[in-house]
Amino acid sequence: MDETALKEMYVGQTLQDVLPLPAVVLDVAKLEVNCQRMIDATKRLGLLWRPHVKTHKTVQLTRLQVGDHDDTPVNIVVSTVAEATNLLPLMQEYQGKGRSVNILYSFPFHSAAIPGLSKISKTLGPDSLTLMVDHPDQVKLLPSFVATGAHPPRIFVKIDTGYHRAGVLPGTQVCHSTIGQVAAAAYEGTCVFHGLYSHASQSYNASDSSAAMGYLADEFRGLQRVVKKLFSQGNIVLSVGATPTATTIQHLEDASNSPAIKEMSALLAEMHSTGCSLEVHAGVYPTLDLQQLATHARDDSLMTHSDIAITVLAEVASLYQGRGRDGTTEALVTAGCLALGREPVQGGKDYTGWGIVAPWNGYQGHKVPGPGFPRVNGGWQVGRISQEHGILTWLGNKEDEIPLKVGQKVRIWPNHACIAGAGFEYYLIVDSRRQGKEDEVVDVWTRANGW
Repeated sequence: MDETALKEMYVGQTLQDVLPLPAVVLDVAKLEVNCQRMIDATKRLGLLWRPHVKTHKTVQLTRLQVGDHDDTPVNIVVSTVAEATNLLPLMQEYQGKGRSVNILYSFPFHSAAIPGLSKISKTLGPDSLTLMVDHPDQVKLLPSFVATGAHPPRIFVKIDTGYHRAGVLPGTQVCHSTIGQVAAAAYEGTCVFHGLYSHASQSYNASDSSAAMGYLADEFRGLQRVVKKLFSQGNIVLSVGATPTATTIQHLEDASNSPAIKEMSALLAEMHSTGCSLEVHAGVYPTLDLQQLATHARDDSLMTHSDIAITVLAEVASLYQGRGRDGTTEALVTAGCLALGREPVQGGKDYTGWGIVAPWNGYQGHKVPGPGFPRVNGGWQVGRISQEHGILTWLGNKEDEIPLKVGQKVRIWPNHACIAGAGFEYYLIVDSRRQGKEDEVVDVWTRANGW
């Protein structure tokens, strides 16, 4: 169903009226705040900014991430060709307004992506596409790519600074060879050597802002070592980040002036002096989720449970009195792993659930995730999941159990917004600033699913 038909179906309904279920809901008021905080922080610190769109895959939220009323470059990251293709009209719109655009395809370059990426390059023109490489053999694909009529792409060499998902290890022969092959291809005119890129998802194991800032410092140092060893001059872009590390820069002008803040500020100043341009990237920060709360990369002045902009709307389909731990009730809801995902919260040994029921619709919650989360948690949680089934379990004393009713709708904070969104074709948009109409659907945003 196209977006226009979906809007006719849902806009004006309340979340109580919405069918079918499960559905995924975004609060645009929270999205706007979370996006603006990153734009403001990068501008204040003189950093380049490249938001990732893979969490939501929508045109509308991309606008918020890059600042729709701005004149800065529109540099974004995508994980799939489908995401980039969906954003082509928006990128052309920005070009028409005089803003330069660049799409980074963040999966290491491979032959199956050539047709789709070639179309994007030809549509948007020179310097509009950046590719990622982390092996010398990927560079051999560049002549074939350019032969399709595509413009020579910018190239990021991906560096593995500890996450071990993708990237070349600093100091290895493969790292030296990959960078050398890219430099040779740039000399031949089949690409432009843009810089080095790192993604520190190990930062999801952080438990406070100092730890997250430490991961960010490690990323910069890892790229800095490569620059010092292999480059005679530093006029390249160094791109680092994941949501915990990228968002922690919002604390860099914090009055507390902690040792971690002092160290990070000094490192940024040192790296600026090398002549390299510094860029940060992040993806899930607009929506947030339980994983981001668990890292505590920002203090309560910048991130609490009330900043999570995504919930999964489900219905209580059945109740099972006394079946739970210590005689508590269990409840069946219409959201299993296809709606919520099956990824646990990293570093959450004390919280092993797949989502937490948020205060809403007469349910005011019990121990909402706070400064002690995930070590301290409680209330109704998704304790077990299968494909379409989610089992709510009560964590706490039986006498404190908050009753649920068959047919009651609940909103669930997911562990990981990226995975939770993947099970849906569109988002229902609400605006919590509309007093008395916080649950009314004001828009519908379709996602660019697929590859």
